[in-house]
Amino acid sequence: MDDIFDLWVIGGGINGVGIARDAVGRDLKVGLCEQGDLAGATSSASTKLFHGGLRYLEYLEVNLVRKALIERETLLRAMPHISWPMRFVLPFHPDMRFEGETPVSRIVGRLMPWTKGSRPAWLVRLGLFFYDHLGGRKILPPTRTLDLRTDPAGIPLENRFERGYEYSDCWVEDSRLVALNARDAAERGAQILVRTKCVGARRHDDHWVIDLEDVNTGELFQRHARILVNAGGPWVEDIVRNTVRVHTDEGVRLVRGSHIVVRKLFDHDRAYFLQGEDGRIMFAIPYQEDFTLIGTTDEDHQGGPGTAECTPAEADYMRDFVNKYFEADIQAEDIVWTYSGVRPLYDDGAKSATAATRDYVLSVDTADDKAPLLSVFGGKITTYRKLAETALTKLAPHLRLVKPDWTAGVPLPGGDFPVNGVPEQIATLTAAAPFLDQKTIRRLIRAYGTDALVMLGGADNVEALGRDFGAGLTEREVRWLMDKEWAQTAEDVVWRRSKLGLRMTPDQILALDTWMQSARV
Repeated sequence: MDDIFDLWVIGGGINGVGIARDAVGRDLKVGLCEQGDLAGATSSASTKLFHGGLRYLEYLEVNLVRKALIERETLLRAMPHISWPMRFVLPFHPDMRFEGETPVSRIVGRLMPWTKGSRPAWLVRLGLFFYDHLGGRKILPPTRTLDLRTDPAGIPLENRFERGYEYSDCWVEDSRLVALNARDAAERGAQILVRTKCVGARRHDDHWVIDLEDVNTGELFQRHARILVNAGGPWVEDIVRNTVRVHTDEGVRLVRGSHIVVRKLFDHDRAYFLQGEDGRIMFAIPYQEDFTLIGTTDEDHQGGPGTAECTPAEADYMRDFVNKYFEADIQAEDIVWTYSGVRPLYDDGAKSATAATRDYVLSVDTADDKAPLLSVFGGKITTYRKLAETALTKLAPHLRLVKPDWTAGVPLPGGDFPVNGVPEQIATLTAAAPFLDQKTIRRLIRAYGTDALVMLGGADNVEALGRDFGAGLTEREVRWLMDKEWAQTAEDVVWRRSKLGLRMTPDQILALDTWMQSARV
């Protein structure tokens, strides 16, 4: 069969597009379908960090943390436009007490009963020492101790915090990460179908027959593939049981993570790692220049994955959590946006959502040596590239792989410049497009990197960029997103390919959507 794919991927989140990119780069014929928009669910609802997961050390998830820490700098080099180093401030107070237990707190409590209910300074510093050294850090600076009475990071905090620790992790624009992986996969030959739902799949001798539906038109059609990859994220178990109809004892634990965005709480570029009395942690992160991102929660999610939203109780919890640290209290009316996603954690039987493992499990079903099905359970955005490599390794016995692992160090589109090269990119774009304001130029470089200049297409004035939809979004950019990144609606553009929805009015967003629908005809 000449038109058979080597690999067909269900799911256009970060794991799905990561696997598709890796596979097509090894000269395999690859296709991918996504029922909605790329990164339309969990992959655009993260806390937007490439990080090892400092708190997972308390659960002795050392291997998971080590893998993620090693990956941070590998990913940073490949996408310096959409990812960058960030310093995190951990305020410390000796009288803080915490409810609940972790494996580490139980050990320390038995050895030193007088510390029970607290994280002593030496324990916090020891954890940060391991965090600094587990992953072979080369680019990111190490942990340092702060005097919060004199350091600018202490200004927005309550006066009771006198000491803190500052450590390194990385920021990433999560939904752009997905779009750029998909674009790179397509440019290497993969077929990417968005708003295309897999409504059924069945084994036929040595391959899969995959039934697909165009969500926009209702058209039904088929693809054939030697291997089927289920990267459905929070839908992974439903796809196994109800779409592909394969028996499995494995499942996912759906855990909702919600976030709130408020007007910026502080005037520096560092983030905060805050410890709660309930044993949880919360981030407060500089966001889109004028805002602060606060999150996240860990709540077992009931209902369909597409129904996730930040509840009033979750928003209040996050406000109350942060208000115990900052001098100025956040009120409900200060929240300008909320979002929520469902993490498809591998169901390892943990007692609480917080304790459930964030590591991934890849399961291969061959049903008596018939066409393989690989299902992806769990995972973190930081380890998506390693997950893809591991998936190809597991599938190697069923494929004619002639190329080795290749994605480490290979830049995503627009990321072909050094980690510290953003100022130079901004200067280059400023010289080429002096008619754009600096905020727009910074945004374009952080979204498109070296492709920003290509996207502008040699325009020598703002009128050449076409209609202005507001907040610096022009017709030229929207057409690029439609042609290169599969955007079909205003929501795709202003909440996933960008976060301009924070700056545009409802009328502007509606006008953009109307224009995009007419442009697609």
